[in-house]
Amino acid sequence: MAGFRRIGIFATTTAIAISGAAHAELGGTSESVNVDSARMGARLASTPMGKYTQHDMTRANGGLVHELTNSEGQVFAVAWSGPGKPDLRVLLGRYFSALQNPGGIGRTMHSLRRPVQVEQPDLRIQAGGHMGWFHGVAYVPSLAPPGFSVNDLPREH
Repeated sequence: MAGFRRIGIFATTTAIAISGAAHAELGGTSESVNVDSARMGARLASTPMGKYTQHDMTRANGGLVHELTNSEGQVFAVAWSGPGKPDLRVLLGRYFSALQNPGGIGRTMHSLRRPVQVEQPDLRIQAGGHMGWFHGVAYVPSLAPPGFSVNDLPREH
């Protein structure tokens, strides 16, 4: 009986470890960019850009998601645009909570009309849009390659 419990615990631990690595989230690894593309039903095109690689995903609804990976294979930036938001909880990973409460206080009705901006020492997020079209960028400056500029981030409005 104890052997079955050990097998069950091992299988559960393995499933959690595998599922935890299943998304190329901000700050995560590039190994699962293909998984993200398949999960979104998107066409994937990867382009080396010198010190980083840009992975462009075209979603079925015409929306775009870009994931930028540094030479160590870490996702240091994500950008999105198009009809409907991609799953930002997945794309932003552990940084998603900063988007939910960017100022540390609740948002007022007036502030809901303005784009969300997060400016933290090692995190930048800008997200906005209107009914039917959303866009945003997020990046972790400490993971960006030397010489990378915020102006290098893909933006479509």
